[in-house]
Amino acid sequence: MVSRVTTFAFEGVEARPVDVQVQLSSGMPAFVIVGLPDKAVGESRERVRAAFASIGLSLPPKRVVVNLAPADLPKEGSHYDLAIALAILCAIGAAPSDALDGVAAIGELSLDGGLTETIGALPAAMAAEAMDLALLCPTACGPEAAWSGGRVHAAPSLIALVNHFNGTRVLPLASPGDLLEGGAIPDLRDVKGQDGAKRALEIAAAGGHNLLMIGPPGSGKSMLAQRLPGLLPPLSARELLEVSQIHSIAGMLERGRLSRVRPFRAPHHSASMAALVGGGVRARPGEVSLAHHGVLFLDELPEFHSQALDSLRQPLESGEAVISRANRHVRYPSRFQLIAAANPCKCGGGAGALACRKGPACRAAYFGRLSGPFLDRIDLFVDVPQVTAADLALPAPQEGSQTAAARVLAARSMQAERLGDDLVGRRPLNADAAGSEIESACALGGDAKDLLVKAAEAMSLSARGYHRVLKVARTIADLDGLASVRRAHVAEALSYRFRQEGDAVSGGTGSASARAR
Repeated sequence: MVSRVTTFAFEGVEARPVDVQVQLSSGMPAFVIVGLPDKAVGESRERVRAAFASIGLSLPPKRVVVNLAPADLPKEGSHYDLAIALAILCAIGAAPSDALDGVAAIGELSLDGGLTETIGALPAAMAAEAMDLALLCPTACGPEAAWSGGRVHAAPSLIALVNHFNGTRVLPLASPGDLLEGGAIPDLRDVKGQDGAKRALEIAAAGGHNLLMIGPPGSGKSMLAQRLPGLLPPLSARELLEVSQIHSIAGMLERGRLSRVRPFRAPHHSASMAALVGGGVRARPGEVSLAHHGVLFLDELPEFHSQALDSLRQPLESGEAVISRANRHVRYPSRFQLIAAANPCKCGGGAGALACRKGPACRAAYFGRLSGPFLDRIDLFVDVPQVTAADLALPAPQEGSQTAAARVLAARSMQAERLGDDLVGRRPLNADAAGSEIESACALGGDAKDLLVKAAEAMSLSARGYHRVLKVARTIADLDGLASVRRAHVAEALSYRFRQEGDAVSGGTGSASARAR
């Protein structure tokens, strides 16, 4: 007789069903696990033995074979412990033979028979609900798994599940954890001066555009970036579910709490390619996936490894990170908004002690670390000048994040109405619109079109750069509440393009469009 129960293997954020089969047969006593288990799954033998001993049970002197089907799917992690233990309980008669009908199980066993929290409870619960199965999991995973809306029974220990199966103690259904609607997001009112940078930040928020701020140390680039989530609308129900699944796989959902605040990730510039995009021996989501539907902030951009930065090009275009292995490909959603900051040069590029000592060649060498194809995927480049003492002495601005967020929400509503619902994996934002969609949405008049054509030739814009200017111009018009894109909108969009003048590399806030005229 074979006892079986369903558990799950994780490929990206997808939970694939695994049939755990246990057979007891005569022969030399042994405990064998087959079906491509990794080391953590193989060590389940000892955890199961110890957990059984702690509740007064022992494995029979028989050959115990555990098969994890399908056998060609790699099995990784310690969450297989509970399913293996439950199948053995039924096989040895410690639980009714039909106890595992209609259930799935995930969880790690401790040596004293307790159930320990494990990753992936939310994706597993969603997969179980889709299969019309109830999920058995550790108590610590219950609030997270219950967000699936399915039947979730959370148990503190293995003996509690045995009592549940035998009818002596029925486990109640788990309840979802807290939903955090907001948090302590810094307010834009804290930033004094920098009106040009605030304007660019609002445009970036309204259209989902990537932004690079260039300015000397202490000019407020990090402050501005940290306030971007306060301009963005809360996560929708679908976005919240997608983000929470990724964070569940990464083990970042504390006590089952979900938050509608968009993610903000700020990795250090020493981060490797695997840390940014994902990977490792056991493929895990990287920073681009943890920032899904949120913001990825890269401070000191030229200090990042060039290979790591170029690895962002594919996620920026496709909205997903693909981790390739010899026998499979793991995909993680990675539709994020890139916000970056850089000094004008290696020396700092400010005044006084921070003034550049090497001249324009220092600036060119510093930004030379960034490849052209990577820069071509950034929509907005803005100078963030040094803040003066006069600016700091001014009172706090009257307009804060709440006022700007209202304009952003109105602009995004116009884009959603124009581009339609997200039916093909794209956000209904200008930054993600196809070239034909944005050309149709802009419908430039004669003077605006002439300006864009002349500027494209003067600035040697690529086809991608040309369409990105159109997208930014469309967003600026949306912020103005206008159905048509005018010459002034195109001019402002051009002013945010990256340019190289001689040996000096900089962003712009007006001179590019002036030259195009």
